[in-house]
Amino acid sequence: MSVPRFGLGTFRLQDDVVRRVVGDALELGYRAIDTAQGYDNEAEIGEVLEASGVPRQEIYLTTKIKPANFAPDALIASLRESNEKLRVDAVNLTLIHWPVPNGAVKPQDYLKALAEAQQSGLTREIGVSNFNIAGLKQAREILGDTPIMTNQVEIHPYLQNRKLAEFAQQEGIHLTSYMTLAVGKVMEDEVLQDIARQHAATPAQVALAWALQRGFSVIPSSTKRENLASNLRAQELTLTEEDMARIATLDQGGAVRLANPESARPDWD
Repeated sequence: MSVPRFGLGTFRLQDDVVRRVVGDALELGYRAIDTAQGYDNEAEIGEVLEASGVPRQEIYLTTKIKPANFAPDALIASLRESNEKLRVDAVNLTLIHWPVPNGAVKPQDYLKALAEAQQSGLTREIGVSNFNIAGLKQAREILGDTPIMTNQVEIHPYLQNRKLAEFAQQEGIHLTSYMTLAVGKVMEDEVLQDIARQHAATPAQVALAWALQRGFSVIPSSTKRENLASNLRAQELTLTEEDMARIATLDQGGAVRLANPESARPDWD
């Protein structure tokens, strides 16, 4: 698996905030940065990466194609523009951001265009985001021998996506968890607080360690340097089987889904 286990998410971070956060993250040791065309922060991230002095080969850079750029010609042109903003010749990973099942551009067209972008050297690897099981099956049929490096989906203690996770594991499709901290909700959870006390950790570290132990990559974010550093230390935390079982009881299913745009979402599993 080439997708790093731990990275920095940049959703909702813009302008000087994203510049500061990415700069802090690089200084702290983060080497995987996740962005998207729809985040409107690629240019700022590119500025920081270029000025950081961190060698390009040490950075794993992910971006995502927004639905407005799904038409084949637009997709390739938009990824070229993303690379220019990020100041790289090629990103490491490019994802289809949302499946948009009822959109004007069908998966057959945008996935083939994404594979063409990979073949032309604009991205080293490709994948998807927010795809359900049916969407993953269809994507594999369309892409053939071209690997889907990850499916980036919302996974946190309250939305554990077990059916999708089981399918992905069986099929060898890696999952990346976003919103793993449930937009801060985990910090107030009594179960996670109790587990954290037993490990001299924070609830955020517990939630991240839980996702890592399930085999997912994680891309947490924070505007505070101390939280960025604390999140990174979740990789050093090992939860017990009892801890994992307690967290399993927190699952509330799709009722607590945080990212759910009506026009772009699939029929969730």
